[in-house]
Amino acid sequence: MSYVDKQSEMLIVESLRHLLPQADFITEEGTAASAAERTDPSEQLCWVIDPLDGTTNFIHRFPPYAVSIALVQGSDILLGAVYEICADECFYAWKGGGSYVDGQPLHVSQSAIDDALLCLQLPYNSQAYKPVIQCLINTFYGRAASVRMLGSAAIALCYVAAGRLDAYVEKYIGQWDYMAGALIVSEAGGRVTNFDGSPQFTQGNSIVATNAIIHNEMLQVTAGEIIE
Repeated sequence: MSYVDKQSEMLIVESLRHLLPQADFITEEGTAASAAERTDPSEQLCWVIDPLDGTTNFIHRFPPYAVSIALVQGSDILLGAVYEICADECFYAWKGGGSYVDGQPLHVSQSAIDDALLCLQLPYNSQAYKPVIQCLINTFYGRAASVRMLGSAAIALCYVAAGRLDAYVEKYIGQWDYMAGALIVSEAGGRVTNFDGSPQFTQGNSIVATNAIIHNEMLQVTAGEIIE
C-alpha cells in the first residue's frame, strides 16, 4: 500500500457517491463501508474499487498499473472500467453490452495452447501459492508459446479481453482486483471461472480467465489436488 492508493480511493469514492448516492462500496483500502454490513447485500448496488492495481509496479515505476472500478448487485457484475495509466487506455464493459477499449470493440483471441501467451501472476501469499505456481509453470512453460507476469490483475484480465493475452490465472486476490476485468473478459467472448471451474467466482479469491478455447486445459491444473 502507498499513500497514492489511499488518496486515489478517497477521490474515487467521493465522486461515485455523487453519481449514485444509493450505492454501497467495497474498497481495497477500506475508506468506505462494505456491502456486507447491509441487511440484504444481495439487493444492494455496490461499487467495487481498486484505486491502484499494481502498487508495487507503481512504486518501482514499472508498468502496468491501473484503476479498477466495478458496479455489482449481488453476484451480478453490471459494469466495469479499468484505466491503464501508463498506456492511457480505458477498458470498459457493461452487462450484455460488449467490451471496449477507448471506443473500439474487444474480442478474445482464437489461439490454441501451443500459440498461447499466458499470464501467471505471483500474489502476495507466496508460501501458500508457491506449489500452485510451480505446477502451472512446470505444466505450461515450454508447452504454451510463452509465459508472462504483469503485476496487475486488472490489466491482465483486460489484455485477455483484447486478445493480447490468451489466459490469466491467479489465486489469493481480492474482489477489487478482478471484478471489473472479469466482466470485460466475459463481454469480449472469453470465459471466467474460479480455480474449480465454477462461474460463481465473485465471492472467492481465485480466477481463471481465458479465450475459452484453452480454458479446460488451464482448469486441469488449477482444479487439481495441489490447489487444495
